[in-house]
Amino acid sequence: MGSREDIQWRMGSTLVRPEFPLVMGIINTTPDSFHTASRHVDLNSALQTAESMAAEGAAILDIGGASSRPGSTAVPEALELERVLPVVQSIRKHFPSIVISIDTWRAAVAKEAVAAGANMVNDISAGRSDPDMLATVARLNVPYIMMHMQGEPRTMQTAPFYTNVLAEVLHFLAQRALAARQAGIADVLVDPGFGFGKDAQQNFALLAGLPALCNLGMPVLVGLSRKRMINETLGTLPAEALNGTTVLNTRALHAGASILRVHDVREAVQAVKLMGR
Repeated sequence: MGSREDIQWRMGSTLVRPEFPLVMGIINTTPDSFHTASRHVDLNSALQTAESMAAEGAAILDIGGASSRPGSTAVPEALELERVLPVVQSIRKHFPSIVISIDTWRAAVAKEAVAAGANMVNDISAGRSDPDMLATVARLNVPYIMMHMQGEPRTMQTAPFYTNVLAEVLHFLAQRALAARQAGIADVLVDPGFGFGKDAQQNFALLAGLPALCNLGMPVLVGLSRKRMINETLGTLPAEALNGTTVLNTRALHAGASILRVHDVREAVQAVKLMGR
């Protein structure tokens, strides 16, 4: 399926050749994301964070308007649009060259966000929560990130069970990637979904098996930033988990991860630079 160096992303009528590994900065336009410092409930705050992340070396900014933290419930579509569209429009205006990802499982939100300036879709449900998502992304002609999640955010951390977590996640992502391609999506990325329907032991098993995920032949995104697997292991809070995040991001890079999705761009960029020496 080619190497990472062969990949070109179709973003509408434009071809972009990503230089992996990349850092994706998280901008949550929600009042209830699990990491308090990542919450941006007004446009100025989100724009300031975008400016900082761009200056620190983020290649992608991931804009989300509906929290998917454990125990969260879905917000109305209108509210999600109200939160994300002004941020996408403003970032596109001020930073015309940066890649903007819209973090949503809703096809209508993806469509409106791309029209507003986003050029990538990041879907925690891998197209399972909205039957129109795959066809919509194919029409939009943008890269699509599909994630593994057992259950749904409201209940996913209630005794998650696997016979073999790595094998099951591999099978799921391979099958969903096939469905995406059959729908007409040219550029597919996969995310094993650390913390989404997985306990700490299962998360670490996935991290150890990351080379097998990278062998699927698609860029692999990892979202380890300040998550529970770090805090349960170290006895920290999310606000104290930057060092643990950097350690696990370094492990992920060593295993072949293509994108680090993070709250703290500068430290992730430093990890990428040092791993490349």
